[in-house]
Parts: sequence; C-alpha cells; structure tokens
Amino acid sequence: LQHYFIQSNLRLSNMPNIKLQSSDGETFDVDIAIAKQSGTISTMLEDLGVDEEDDDPVPLPNVSAMILKKVITWCKHHKDDPPKPEDEENMEKRTDDIDSWDQDFLKVDQGTLFELILAANYLDIKGLLDVTCKTVANMIKGKKAEEIRKTFNIKNDFTPEEEEQIRKENEWCEDP
Repeated sequence: LQHYFIQSNLRLSNMPNIKLQSSDGETFDVDIAIAKQSGTISTMLEDLGVDEEDDDPVPLPNVSAMILKKVITWCKHHKDDPPKPEDEENMEKRTDDIDSWDQDFLKVDQGTLFELILAANYLDIKGLLDVTCKTVANMIKGKKAEEIRKTFNIKNDFTPEEEEQIRKENEWCEDP
C-alpha cells in the first residue's frame, strides 16, 4: 500500500506543468491537464506549438491574478468531471443543479462573480461559465424589475411612459 502512494505521488509530481501569466504580470505554474480545461489555452498550445519544456508563460491579458487563481482552483476541483454533452438543444436549462462546492465557491461579491463570468467566457471553460451564469440567474429569479435594478445597481433610464409600454408588450411573460 505504501508503495502505491509513493508511485501515485511520483506520477502527480511528474505531471507536466505550464506557466500562465495574468494581466497584472503574476505567473502561475499549472498542471497542463488542468490548464487544458480551457478551450482557449488548449487552442493556444496547439496553434503555437507550445510544449511542457517551454519556459515562456502563456499570457492571459484579460484575466487578473486574483481571478486566475480562482479559475485554477475551480479547474483543479473539477478536473475529473465527465465532459458535458455538446448537444445543447436537448439540455434542460436548469438553475437549481449547482453542487454545494460550487455554491460555496461562488459566494463572492458581485464584481468577482462578473469577472469570473468574463474569465470563463474568455478562457472557454464551459462548466465554469454555466455555473457562474446560473448563479446570476438565481439572483434574478422571481424578482421584479425594480428589485433586479437594486440588486445589480442598475439605473432606470426609462420614462414612466416607456416603462408602461414595455410592460404591456411583455405581459405574456409575467406571472399571473
């Protein structure tokens, strides 16, 4: 048994790493399999022919160090997740299926949550994009327009007449 754990640890420590550089210049040494959860990084590595021995960091100009650290944490936690089905047409659009780890992970301020959405989109990490967007959807669900504006600090720039016109046009989607 002890031999097994030593072998496992050796395999883990021998995993090839890649350097990722955030927009603010911080460099992160990341297991290449973890980094390849990002479609963007995966494509960069293939297109540029970058390999594990390459010491130059992969620049990620749209992601700050704080957010990149969180993205890496999320990717490490989800490294063994099965791939999501590609057929989105047949997928249910649910927002109540966020696992407890992700719920705790996403208990962050709104600014951080929106930066995670932007990073997940830029890095093409579908699972992270899905769970962050579902979190925002849950923040909106069941709220009136004014409550949503208050939650997200959105200024109402409609006149009362314009607002009434929009309400009339969209009566069909209101709860009875």
